[in-house]
Amino acid sequence: MAETRTEALHKNAEGLDIQAPDTVLSYLADAQIEAAKVVRHAIPSIARAAEIIAVRLNSGGKLAYAAAGSSGLMALADALELPGTFGIHRDRIAILIAGGDDAFRTLAGGPEDDTEEAAAAVAGAGLGKGDCLIAISASGTTPYAVKAVEEAARRGAATIGIANNRDSALLRQAQTAILLETPPELIAGSTRMGAGTAQKIALNMLSTLTAIHLGHVHDGYMVNLMADNIKLRDRAARIVAAVSGRGTDEAARLLEKSGGAVKTAILLAAGADSTDAAQKILEEAGQKLRPALSALGHDPEKWKPLFGKDHARTEK
Repeated sequence: MAETRTEALHKNAEGLDIQAPDTVLSYLADAQIEAAKVVRHAIPSIARAAEIIAVRLNSGGKLAYAAAGSSGLMALADALELPGTFGIHRDRIAILIAGGDDAFRTLAGGPEDDTEEAAAAVAGAGLGKGDCLIAISASGTTPYAVKAVEEAARRGAATIGIANNRDSALLRQAQTAILLETPPELIAGSTRMGAGTAQKIALNMLSTLTAIHLGHVHDGYMVNLMADNIKLRDRAARIVAAVSGRGTDEAARLLEKSGGAVKTAILLAAGADSTDAAQKILEEAGQKLRPALSALGHDPEKWKPLFGKDHARTEK
């Protein structure tokens, strides 16, 4: 294999093992900062990918993540947060990691070469037309990730590739390519470091923008969260209070009436006649709170469509 950027030696690597601890840690911190900066260059492709995912999820499709090793951990962290943070149902999300459940205990390297496992995982997740798969690989050549993209595309799913090496196989195969061209790692090839940091940031951006497109965010509040513990129930009440202008006690009462649905509780506070009426308004507004509030007579000028004029027309 030809040396790739993720395998190259860092400019500060020579003599690293005999440097003072503070110097080593400074190098490590600086390397993380430099890795994070490259994500800005990927903003246009991340934006395209988020719109693709939102369209698939909004139409009833599934979102799958496929990866191996440390990239798999980045995928896992993003995927597992979606239900609690944005209320995306768990049965709409598939996590395909090389090695299966054993990867969560050993993270062995061998399974990342298993293309048959990748194809079987895509099939087992039932991916097809109307679904979307994100494959992540620092090198961009991981056989498991590349095969997952090929199989998902063959079955009609939209495919997104995230990699840290330019012109890699994964980015060529994926329909939407997100290049995170991070510098060489301070420890050559240890892509859990800078490459992993950039992947985590890109995935955070991708899933958050997707959630905004789906109407799960309003003025920076997660209005579609699943309040399944004390902290989140308290957060949900504070969100309802902040958006509606009601007190927290009244917000908690409205949340109980709405069955814990934040957007429904806000619409009840805004004048909806009943829970059923609020849910109908939300449905007609594409689950977006701002146009739903407009339908109840609140200032429509504050609603600014996300996708421009074409998208605005679909929400009228």
